[in-house]
Amino acid sequence: MNKYELAVVVSAKIEDDARAAVVEKVKDLITRFGGNVTDVDEWGKKRLAYEIQKMKEGYYYFVHFDAEATVPAEIEQRMRIMDNVLRYLCVKQEA
Repeated sequence: MNKYELAVVVSAKIEDDARAAVVEKVKDLITRFGGNVTDVDEWGKKRLAYEIQKMKEGYYYFVHFDAEATVPAEIEQRMRIMDNVLRYLCVKQEA
């Protein structure tokens, strides 16, 4: 099992409940493909470096998880079509 970090930027225009639902959906995706979520860091609302879909701010979340090498590709494939996710990036953490 490898350690990964998934950075997710969620739209700031949605309600708190919908934002929490997006994060839960991401965690469910990880567990569905055999991953184990170890930690979720919420950084809150931050200004974006550049405008995305006419938005200047977004909510940042960092999800740490353990998984096999094939899991990040599966997760990114599903994240690409998720509503209210502006950007995402999954990186492998060094041991």
